[in-house]
Amino acid sequence: MTESRLVLAGQDISECCKKIIPGQTDELLLDKLQELVPAYPVQLAMTGDEWYRLGGVVDMGAKRIANDLVEWVERTYLECGQNLQTLIEHAIEQKLIATKVTGKTLYFVVQTGDRAEDFTLIEIDKSQEVSDRMLVDERKPPEDLEEFIDPLHPFCIESFGFGHSRYLYRRKTDVKLFMEVINERHPTEHPAQRFMDDWNRSSAGQKHRMSDDWIIRPYQHTGRFGEQIVNVEIVNTHQNHLPHLENLAGKKGSALSSVLNRFDRQAGYPFAWFFYMVKGKAVSTHSADSVYRDISGDFAYLPQRDEAVLRDWIASPYNV
Repeated sequence: MTESRLVLAGQDISECCKKIIPGQTDELLLDKLQELVPAYPVQLAMTGDEWYRLGGVVDMGAKRIANDLVEWVERTYLECGQNLQTLIEHAIEQKLIATKVTGKTLYFVVQTGDRAEDFTLIEIDKSQEVSDRMLVDERKPPEDLEEFIDPLHPFCIESFGFGHSRYLYRRKTDVKLFMEVINERHPTEHPAQRFMDDWNRSSAGQKHRMSDDWIIRPYQHTGRFGEQIVNVEIVNTHQNHLPHLENLAGKKGSALSSVLNRFDRQAGYPFAWFFYMVKGKAVSTHSADSVYRDISGDFAYLPQRDEAVLRDWIASPYNV
């Protein structure tokens, strides 16, 4: 597959998510996304860790009182004459329940070419609203509005859900275009770009698509002067099933080569140990030092392209 530009509007993805019947499976969503881009393979690369945010307000009969807990509290506080005790008594009398929205982010990959950077990442949040706690704990009522909204020690109740899970489009990232912007703002070669360049010129890049095991995920953080900085991280999509590297102590030559080859077979592609090492997962930098000593001596078990990548890393190490 040669590289090609993918034209896919976020609005189309958003509409696709809205049309998914609540409660349907991730596989159906994948099929719908594939229908949007029939010329390119789409896959669910990874499901992120669970997150939660404040939800709304319901009563004991699960009747909806408000969709937004914060808005309801602030508005009702005003209606209570800005009297916190009146608000507390109202919540207790009505036996109101606060809900929360739990969810996970689904990361879909649309592969547009053969090179490491030739893919688009689509992030879609899958969420469900569930009961969380009694709005007010009679035994220890809140002392201010902040504690009312999000208490440190909530009166939790048995959780029950409201309807089915729903999908919400979050963002999409054309990785090649995104990295062009990142590289323009970075004074030296960005480690993520070097990771992809090394992938493209190594045995891994000749045999395997990087996005089958690694994705590029944008993130934002605050700089030392309060400015918002956009950066990128490389994430392994098999974090719960990492290959295992045997103890390398005392091994060299064919014995060391055999250990690394077994790791690569577990990972599913050649030279995998190098990229896990750069990421700091499962493989330490001592492995690179040991292999470098071997190839600098009497052993030559690495393909020439992989040897070149390793020698460059020894001369100028980096990590992601």
